[in-house]
This record gives sequence, structure tokens and C-alpha cells, in this order.
Amino acid sequence: MIRRRLLAGLAAALALAGCSQKEQPTGAHPKELTFSILSAETQSSMQPLWTPLLDDLSKSVGVPVKPYFASNYTSLVEAMRFGQVQAGWFSARPALEAVNRADAEVLGRVVDAGGDATYRSVLIARKGRGIKLDDVLKCNRKYSFGIGDAESTSGTLAPMTYLFTPGGIEPAKCFKAVRAANHQANFFAVANGVVDVATNNSVGVLFAHRENPTLADKVEVIWTSPPLPESSILVRKDLDPALKEKMRQFFITYGTGSGPEADRQREVLKKLAYGGFRPADDGYLDPIREMVAGQALADARKSGDKAKVAAAQADFDEVRAAAAQRRAANPDV
Repeated sequence: MIRRRLLAGLAAALALAGCSQKEQPTGAHPKELTFSILSAETQSSMQPLWTPLLDDLSKSVGVPVKPYFASNYTSLVEAMRFGQVQAGWFSARPALEAVNRADAEVLGRVVDAGGDATYRSVLIARKGRGIKLDDVLKCNRKYSFGIGDAESTSGTLAPMTYLFTPGGIEPAKCFKAVRAANHQANFFAVANGVVDVATNNSVGVLFAHRENPTLADKVEVIWTSPPLPESSILVRKDLDPALKEKMRQFFITYGTGSGPEADRQREVLKKLAYGGFRPADDGYLDPIREMVAGQALADARKSGDKAKVAAAQADFDEVRAAAAQRRAANPDV
């Protein structure tokens, strides 16, 4: 765990050092926006999909928008914290980190092509090898395992919350080898027999079947999580309020309406496997808050330290109460 934190910190430092935009005061109206894309895939596969959307954003708000891609979740939260990016697309767990630590706020949330604002974590295995979930959960160190980034919602948090922790399973003790990688790398690793089982998500599986159907046909899903909050668009709170509102309106109206322009925008969204964006605030992250607090409580219980358990239980109860209060105040959200 200590080694993982050191590596994450080093990755964050390197990413910040490599970010070409100098830190700038973001309260004023910036001359350029850097938009971070928290990609579980490679930049080469994601940049062509995002460029048309960011070009449209630039035209709409009247400010040039350049992308900043990275697959390390920690580095992009830090880039926003230090004002090196002003906005970005974040999956739910790192979005919560950005809200808590990087002075960020939620502008809107993603919905899929069917209008659903959720997606799911999955476990995948090589098709034809006969690997079933029950076999994996025997924890006899028979299989190698590909997990996601430590800050990944679907790659780590969800499988731990919904599958491993309830069964008292620690992946490091369960599998003969554990390696961490992004979703695309884990998919390729399973398809090519490099690892036996790996985490992924429903969107990653969809992309794999669309981009490389021959390879995707070698993989099957053996476990699916409950619904998870989809990704969101975040901005720094101290960004010019007028610019923030322009950005908010851009996203929640993108791909709506009728006519050739709306049709073109929907094609842009389709390539991203999106149906559009809905208004949202930080409360949409409450399920993630509860999952994180639940994991902290489980870890405290494993430690056997009564003081840690009491503190974690108090935090968990507070998070759940606050979430319930927000849901009662906004039952339609």
C-alpha cells in the first residue's frame, strides 16, 4: 500500500511537471481553458472522440479549449487542485476527490444513449476457459487478476464494495498475482491470456466490441455490479461565473433539439457512447461517498482497533444521513 501511494504521488508530480499550461489565476476570465479527460483508455483512442466536442465547446464559450489526457486519476485531480486545468470529465470516484480536494464543482452528469445516468462495473474472463465467478471467489490463488487504478470507481471501488469486501476477500491474498492497469489494458490482457480475470465496466466493454470486435469476442463478463453514477463535467469553483454558466448551458443543451446541427452533435455524442448531459450538482456523488465511507469502515473493522471502528462508523453514519437528507429535499434528482 505504501509503495502504491508513493508511485501515485510520483505519477502526479510527473504529470503536473509535464502539463504545458502554467498555473494561472482562474477567478478572472481565462484566455484559454484546459479540459482534462480522465481516460481509462489510451489518448490515441480517445482524442479523436473528444476533439469535436471540445471544438464545439470552444466556439460556444468564446475561449480556446485544449485537452489534457492522462490515465492516472491522481494526477488529474492534482492538476485541477493547482489550477493547471480549469474543467474536465471525471468518473465518479475521482470527481468526489476533486470536489473534496481541488476546489471543484459539478456542472452536469453524463447519460448514455438510452438516457440512463448509470453504468456498471464488471469482471471479465477469457471466453472458453470455463472461469466462473464461484471459481474466482474460492480464492485458491489459481488465477491472476487485473484490477483498476486505486481511484477508479468501476475498476477498484465498486468490485471491492459489492463483491470482495462483503465476502471478506483481499485480492492480494486471493489471486496468484495482481496487476493494476487501465480498463483498456486489462481488457487486452484478458483477451490475450496475460491475466485470467480483470475488472472493467459496461462502457469499456461496449467500446471494445465497437473498436475491436474480434478481440472482444474472446472475452466474457462473469460478474456485474449494481448501477453506478455515470461520469460528470467538473469546473473549478473560482472560474469566472459567467464562463461557468456558458459551459453549463453548452453541456445540458448539447445534442438536444432538431435540425442538422443537433443531428451532428448527436453523432459526436454517439461516438462517445453518450446520449447527452443532465444538470447535476455535487449531491449526485452521494452513492460514491457512501461506498468510500463503507470501505473505510470495513478496513477499520479488519484492523480490530475499536477507536478506528468507532470513528469510521460515525463518519459512515454522517455520510448516509446527509445523503438521505439531500434525497428527501430533491426526490426527483
